[in-house]
Amino acid sequence: MTTALFSSHLCRWSACAIAVTLVGMPAGWVAAQPAVAEGAAAFTIAGGAMSLEAPTGWQRVQPKSGIVETEFSIPSEGNGADGAPLPAGRMTVMGAGGTVEANVERWYGQFAQPDGGSTKEKAATKKLKIAGQEVTLVDVSGTFKDSPGGPFAGGKTIERPAYRMLAAIIEGPGGNYFLKFYGPAPTVEKHAAGFRTMVEGMVPASK
Repeated sequence: MTTALFSSHLCRWSACAIAVTLVGMPAGWVAAQPAVAEGAAAFTIAGGAMSLEAPTGWQRVQPKSGIVETEFSIPSEGNGADGAPLPAGRMTVMGAGGTVEANVERWYGQFAQPDGGSTKEKAATKKLKIAGQEVTLVDVSGTFKDSPGGPFAGGKTIERPAYRMLAAIIEGPGGNYFLKFYGPAPTVEKHAAGFRTMVEGMVPASK
């Protein structure tokens, strides 16, 4: 999608403002994650080289998968058709192999469109340079084929209609890192500005 189409589809990036399906094995496979400080907003990527801070209200939680380095739960927004609160959003952070393009294509494949159309044609991407690092932003919506335990967990795929994903691929020191925020569309819409601010606020970590 061109930048112009990105702007029309994704005014949400700036006006209101994702475990990753990966290509190849992750840059840093972790068999077991240490306990995390609940609620801690600041986190690092690329072996501690770059620092980011999650939005206020996002809750840092123990990763559900061993390949995820950092995970946050995002407060839900609104109710479903049955009147029950929508599920919370989820953001995962991890390193992985494969090219940017291959991983973006893989993300498109995680979504199906209710009208049977092309997810790629309805998605939006944008490239930025932040703190000296190349960053690719992705915005994609539709029926999400969710694998909560990750691609190697052996669990079943759950179809989640009316979902949206905002993601960032950061070409950082030592390889690519992935921030993937997904959940029900109203929840992602509510927190889209916070996600964008978090990504754009990335800085070199203090030594």
